[in-house]
Amino acid sequence: MSNPLLERYELPPFSAIKPEHVEAAVRELISESREFRNRLLDDLQQPTWETLVAPLEAVDDRLEQAWAPVSHLNAVCNNDALRVAYNSSVALLTEYATEVSQDQRLYKAYQALAESDQYAQLSQSQRQAVDNALRDFRLGGVALEEDDKQRYGAIKTRLSELSTQFANNVLDATQAWYKHFEDKSALAGLPESALEQAAEAAKQKELSGYVVTLDVPSYLAVMTYADDRALREEVYTAYVTRASAEGVKADGSSAAEWDNTDLISETLALRHEMAQLLGFENYAERSLATKMADTPEQVLSFLNELAEKSKPLAERDIAQLRRFAQEQGGDDLQAWDVVYYSEKLRQQDYALSQEELRPYFPAERVIAGLFDVCKRLFNIDIVSVDGVDTWHPDVRFYHVLDNGEHIASFYFDLFARANKRGGAWMADCRVRRQTDGGVQRPVAFLTCNFTPPLEDTPSLLTHDEVTTLFHEFGHGLHHMLTKIDVASVSGINGVAWDAVELPSQFLENWCWEPEVIPLISGHHQTGEPLPQTLLDKLLAARNFQSGMQMVRQLEFALFDFRLHAEYDPQQPRDPQALLDDIRRQVAVVIPPAFNRFQNSFSHIFAGGYAAGYYSYKWAEVLSADAFSRFEEEGIFNPDTGANFQQEILQQGGSRAPMELFVQFRGREPSIKPLLRHSGIEPVEVA
Repeated sequence: MSNPLLERYELPPFSAIKPEHVEAAVRELISESREFRNRLLDDLQQPTWETLVAPLEAVDDRLEQAWAPVSHLNAVCNNDALRVAYNSSVALLTEYATEVSQDQRLYKAYQALAESDQYAQLSQSQRQAVDNALRDFRLGGVALEEDDKQRYGAIKTRLSELSTQFANNVLDATQAWYKHFEDKSALAGLPESALEQAAEAAKQKELSGYVVTLDVPSYLAVMTYADDRALREEVYTAYVTRASAEGVKADGSSAAEWDNTDLISETLALRHEMAQLLGFENYAERSLATKMADTPEQVLSFLNELAEKSKPLAERDIAQLRRFAQEQGGDDLQAWDVVYYSEKLRQQDYALSQEELRPYFPAERVIAGLFDVCKRLFNIDIVSVDGVDTWHPDVRFYHVLDNGEHIASFYFDLFARANKRGGAWMADCRVRRQTDGGVQRPVAFLTCNFTPPLEDTPSLLTHDEVTTLFHEFGHGLHHMLTKIDVASVSGINGVAWDAVELPSQFLENWCWEPEVIPLISGHHQTGEPLPQTLLDKLLAARNFQSGMQMVRQLEFALFDFRLHAEYDPQQPRDPQALLDDIRRQVAVVIPPAFNRFQNSFSHIFAGGYAAGYYSYKWAEVLSADAFSRFEEEGIFNPDTGANFQQEILQQGGSRAPMELFVQFRGREPSIKPLLRHSGIEPVEVA
């Protein structure tokens, strides 16, 4: 049987990839890579870039080209057969990665290259790649005694299994709950767009009437607009108990089979043990070994300072909301009331709702405007390409052109559907690198979960979703506009994790600019841009409840970081107790006792953000300050845009992020622009 994952191709043949291809391909490619590495080291006389690093990079890329589409399919087209193949292959890849990171001969070859005269002749990106490799060997346990190496490998394999299981549990628990209504009377308050989606969800389940699910568009519609308080409470309860012992299925039976509680405990214990094997006090220290921040104390000081500055505003926000809710008859404000009354308060104070904005942000118009913004900022053209093999009819494909030259491509998968992981993300399908045949162009996967179009209505976005789209495209630009030809530091590769959100959060700023709104808005029926009256309200409401939003993110960041920094293997603290403690410190909305937020906190238990969720706020300081230069020089100033492109987007991970930032901004970052943009500190008047 031919295996498409073993063939060489420019783009993945998605329609040909079947679950039975996956493990066979991974096993064969790992075997080929192992044989090649051993043969190379057997014959190696003098390690140079050409004799050591470049050939290994090519072999690694072949394996990555087979795995990238599989990993992506598991996230966007999940099914039982693929899940089994994916899980078994992840274990094989994790085991192989540990083997490589602990290969003494390979480590010594890299050391010899770093200590040779040739090292000084390497390019900056090549030297960075060698330095990163030596660091990663040490973090991979190359210096450990044999027994400890074995233990390290076992921990890595188990952590990979736990991460995958955590994500699967969240997905399964999310899909196991829904609520069916024969008519829409119980859904009073929901806008027509949400009712249409509920009707479509019912149709997909072969039911009459309407269905509410825990997918984010459906969940948020209920929490924001449903007048039935009991319904809000029921949906909220189902959502915040996903993947916990308290979770339930659609029929009311227990969903405890997907409880992540024990997985969290085991994950924390293993991360701590692994960190200590490597000589770190805790996993937070291990996490910072590859980040901008230097010490756990620095991170906690940063978060606590932001909390101290933000909480007074957050307390004013919640006091105002409580007063408003009481005036509306809501005397006992609970967690399932907060979004509902916040939306009504926003409408009272600013006469503005996200639903009122939706008709002006059809997805096609927003996408066209996003591409226009990128053209004005970075002088690139983005063109649609037909006839490309994809995994779903909704998926689009584009080329990125620089002065007519094709430099990168990307897939757009924008709409929520069954068996697709929630959230929004960018992942790499191909990385830019130098090959024998020339430069391999980068290709990105850009994924969101917006409300899909219906028969008579296009997909209409809230302004929050517009911001999400710009955010993910910022990640995509970082990956696609790189000029670095060394794979391990090309695009987002090798970028310190607490700096990787800089380009994404940076691009969000253009969603709020009066000059940009006409580019990204146009009523789906009339084409009329967002009226000035609505624009004025949108801008006035930008910092609505910004204090509450800030402390909510700080709650998550502090929980994640302290969970890893303070872990005690002798007396492991209950994560719920720690979360409760942090909420008492920073939160102004205390959730009910049954809330199990941590059980679906995929960022830190099934993603790359363990002891790193603070990165969002850390990078937001960088992005706000970087944007402040555009505020000073013009938001579409071509020279400023070109400079950001040259110093940040094109450099990938080839240099330290602080060095790159200083090159662009002319100084180290200041926290003041973030506080000003968030409405936490006033604008300074000269």
